Amino acid sequence: MKSISQTIITAALAALPVVTGITPAGMLAAPRRGVATANPSGEFAIYTSTNYSFEDQEATTSWDLLNLTSGDISTWTTDSNISEVVFVGPSNTSILYINATNEEGDGGISLYTADATHLASASLAASLPAPFSGLKAVATKSGDIHFLVYAPAYPNGTAYNEDLAETPASTARIYTDIYVRHWDTYLTAQRNAVFGGVLKRSTGSYSNNSSSPGSYSLAGELTNYVTGKCNATCAESPVQPFGGSGDYDISPDGSQVIFLTKNIDLPLANFTSSQIYWVPFSGSVNDSVPINPIGATPGAEGASASPTFSKDGSKIAYFQMNGIYYESDRNIIYVANADPTNLKITSVAGDWDRSPDVLAWSNNGRTLYVAAPDLGRERVFPVPVDAAADYKPKNITDEGVPAGMQVLPNNQILVSDSKIWSSRDIYTVNPDGNVTNVYFQANLVDQALSGLSAQDVSEFYFSSNSTEIDLQSWIIYPSNFSEQKTYPLCFLVHGGPQGGFYNSWSTRWNYKVWADQGYVVIAPNPTASSGWGQNLTDAVSTHWGDYPYWDLVNAWDYVDTSLPYVDTAQGVAAGASFGGYMMNWIQGHPLGRRFNALVSHDGVTNSLADYATEELWFINHDEGGIFTSPNETSTYYRWNPILYYENWATPHFVVHSDLDYRLPVSEGIMLFNMLQVKGVPSKFLNFPDENHWVLDRANSLVWHTEIFKWINYYSGLSNADSPY
Repeated sequence: MKSISQTIITAALAALPVVTGITPAGMLAAPRRGVATANPSGEFAIYTSTNYSFEDQEATTSWDLLNLTSGDISTWTTDSNISEVVFVGPSNTSILYINATNEEGDGGISLYTADATHLASASLAASLPAPFSGLKAVATKSGDIHFLVYAPAYPNGTAYNEDLAETPASTARIYTDIYVRHWDTYLTAQRNAVFGGVLKRSTGSYSNNSSSPGSYSLAGELTNYVTGKCNATCAESPVQPFGGSGDYDISPDGSQVIFLTKNIDLPLANFTSSQIYWVPFSGSVNDSVPINPIGATPGAEGASASPTFSKDGSKIAYFQMNGIYYESDRNIIYVANADPTNLKITSVAGDWDRSPDVLAWSNNGRTLYVAAPDLGRERVFPVPVDAAADYKPKNITDEGVPAGMQVLPNNQILVSDSKIWSSRDIYTVNPDGNVTNVYFQANLVDQALSGLSAQDVSEFYFSSNSTEIDLQSWIIYPSNFSEQKTYPLCFLVHGGPQGGFYNSWSTRWNYKVWADQGYVVIAPNPTASSGWGQNLTDAVSTHWGDYPYWDLVNAWDYVDTSLPYVDTAQGVAAGASFGGYMMNWIQGHPLGRRFNALVSHDGVTNSLADYATEELWFINHDEGGIFTSPNETSTYYRWNPILYYENWATPHFVVHSDLDYRLPVSEGIMLFNMLQVKGVPSKFLNFPDENHWVLDRANSLVWHTEIFKWINYYSGLSNADSPY
């Protein structure tokens, strides 16, 4: 007998219109591949591949092995308990990996050493009593392994394990400071912390003639480097909710640790400022020293990111913003000596008008490879470590958005990226920008992506009255597209608002999945978008309702007058987060009458309620100040969608989920209630277990099914009698 949830999924699968190209179910079930990680000699790389079955409602993960010489790809292991792997040990094939369970079965994990070419050689090195993750490890001169992991920790510094935690008699939560909850979780006393440990190698346990890396065992207890450093707030690393192993690093010789935390001297909800701390591996939290406290580098007061040791351990590279409460300020590259007594922090290409967010050191330590949003892509740029402020980096990759990159021993860069038409491409590029090997392209392998290609996508630039520069938009075509035919317009608006539509794959808002319903998708990058200079990104502050709105009107006008194959009279529009706000905003404005249907996902309905969010720094920045008594001069009042309620008329689909603490569910309920009272055709979709994003595949299938049922009816693509 099928469960109720399975019945809903089956109905969703059956309700989807029959279209060629990629379907929601196909996209959601298609393999999702991780970043390729090469072994130290650059001979091969491994990466995860996760498949999903709607029939079984289950995801399964395996690991693939890519031979970097021949290009051959084979299954490395189907053991889904292997969650993380690090190449470390006496040979180029020695590994340390996390097994997602331990022998005690108490919610902890295990560490195993093995030879990557012979996993049967795996040997238990340690059983850890908490769900640690984020493994980083290096071999020391003695042959021991120094490793880092992280987990939530109690205020006393011990690791938190939910399976072993006592259940309190009361569920009450009491707070005396703001920042009650974040993203989808109410904050508790437990904070993330970086822990270090030593795996002691048994003397004489390794032989060059053996496939085993030898015997290791945990020496002593783990050291917590973070918990207990407190002032206005307490240190936490990685920083929730999106921080991970990129928030800390260990030096190649295993003697030093660096980690970043929000600024402990400032309230968490009001500021983005974060600092990087240095601590000796053999030390403790009491020995930690801030590398970049406010005042150490002129102007650098904002969020820090990606602290990374050079390959010889002598330098530390990181990003930092200037704005102390602006999460989308420009990232500037900094390099410091890995010596807290002689840091000598210098900026690298400090005036470069791009905001990099991924970095990797070259082998010789003279160059940093960084990835930054650039003209609708995220491109890789080599930047000399001694680059002057006016240095203008040149990109060595073009299309796509990297998920990760690694500099190989031969100085080539192994890139794992995605594109609108491919969920994962793996290739190498040399420092001059020549692609040397293309190892994998998902659209040429995965059945669900079969036929997708670069020909599905183009772009145009248009002028607007908000800016002196031309603005960009993507065009995504449906399968079997012909310029001799016409297709309804699907007009998407991105979130942020700082951010953008890039040439990348998405399992949430996949442009091609929307296009293959039978639309030409237009995805513009208006004011606020990143990759066209910081001025365009910054300009949206205090201008939510005018600059980007004007840009969207001009984008629509361009499509209407310049693309004869687009039927704007049958158009629909959709957006999430800021894009959802914009749907609510245009509902009350003339642009709203140009669409037959709108879709708002987790958008602001009443900007006077903006302080119901968690990250007050964001609201304070974008609204131009803290909330005060609203009046007509206040942006909280001026850009409020409900001021134009009398104009609401376009059929409107509303999505809002219970765990969205960025924009509380009451915003969606309010929007739906107002539409219903006014008699505007409307529908409300809610997930009690989703946050600002819909991540569960079964939920996502319903999300796609219901939205497409709605827009396909109003665009004329569906023959249904009703959108309900």
